[in-house]
Amino acid sequence: MIANLPPLNAVRAFAAAARHQSFSRAAEELHVSHSAVSRHVKLLEERLGVLLFERRTRQSLLTPAGRIFYEQVSEALTQIANAATALTRNAAQRKVTINVRPSFAVRWLIPRLPDFMARHPDIKPEVVTSTRSPDPARESFDVVIRRGDAGWSAEVQPTLLLEDDLLLVAAPSLLQNVPLESLHDLARHTLLSGRTRSDDWQDWVEHVGIDPLNNPPTLQFDHMHLVLQAAVDGLGVALCPASLLGRDLSNGRLACPLPGLRMPLARYYYGVSGSAVTETMVFVEWLLNQVHQPITCPPDH
Repeated sequence: MIANLPPLNAVRAFAAAARHQSFSRAAEELHVSHSAVSRHVKLLEERLGVLLFERRTRQSLLTPAGRIFYEQVSEALTQIANAATALTRNAAQRKVTINVRPSFAVRWLIPRLPDFMARHPDIKPEVVTSTRSPDPARESFDVVIRRGDAGWSAEVQPTLLLEDDLLLVAAPSLLQNVPLESLHDLARHTLLSGRTRSDDWQDWVEHVGIDPLNNPPTLQFDHMHLVLQAAVDGLGVALCPASLLGRDLSNGRLACPLPGLRMPLARYYYGVSGSAVTETMVFVEWLLNQVHQPITCPPDH
């Protein structure tokens, strides 16, 4: 019965001493003193009423009773360790690691995550950002999201997630002061761009069929979420993927002055690692449901 259990610290010290046939080496393994191991073993012997070790000058040998006890105790301690490992592993599997590019994380995924966390409080989404092509041999992830399906590792199958377009956006206050009612009005504005999408203005100009812009004033930032913040602050006009606009159009922080002049962009794809945890498909199902949903507050519980 559990009530008859000897002190577990003493059992642990005994098992280490029996395994090494040395109180000193057992003390090193357990990070305690030699005398502490000796006290634990003596306490256990007194509790059981038998000698477990034959003490010698440089070695401690198990008695026949000690050998029998060690065989049973060793098996029991192994079962306890295995149970703890399994429980820890199961707890760790409640985390889903999602690998995305920085701007997609800031502008699309993170604003939606409160909904996932409210619906699945037992699963912890961990967002990591990277600009590398998806490769589980190089980066650890359960789910990866990237624009385009080129350059993916053969170990990850890209699956279509999201269509996207490029469109003009600017702060309403800027457009009120400097209207943008036709393409000719672009010459009056500062053009905002990101280093990660440095070709967008040239590609867009070619797509809509206008003459190249003649050295307009420009401001460049590292990532699109910085470009969009600059646009919200009225620093200029930006070309932005619709996927990254979040609530900025619906809440009036940004406006789209020429909505008909859109340029299709490469689609977003997602992939699942072959070593993904079981909760990954719960996240993927939620992800697919989010594609056509606006960003909303999480449901009440």
